[in-house]
Amino acid sequence: MASLDEITKEIITSVDGALGCAVVDLNSGLLLSVSHNIPYFTQTYIEAVAAAAVDMFRGRNVQAVESLLSNQRGVTIEKTIQEMQMTTTNTFHFMTLVPNKEDALVVLITSKKTNLGMGWASVRKHLPEIGPLLP
Repeated sequence: MASLDEITKEIITSVDGALGCAVVDLNSGLLLSVSHNIPYFTQTYIEAVAAAAVDMFRGRNVQAVESLLSNQRGVTIEKTIQEMQMTTTNTFHFMTLVPNKEDALVVLITSKKTNLGMGWASVRKHLPEIGPLLP
């Protein structure tokens, strides 16, 4: 069985234009694994991107909206965001929860030259391998 580091490395080597891939714990914001091929992706930068991803999935504003929905519908609504794709000036970010591990997130960052379907295909292909390696 491959390690998390080997899987994140495989994801970036299988996608043209991939810059980095990480597995993030959504409870703590800790990086469980990270692979990249960009010299300026310092630890501080990578941790900031991980923190931003955690905020997008589980941040206070997301929790506030879920609370409002819970009150309106009379049922508990939480952890509703499952996947997200974000585009910046120069990059695509593919983010998805690991199945059966709602508190783990895979993030793939690519250049904008990357085919969107190939980015999602690689991430989704490797999700079943990632889940068993998480606590």
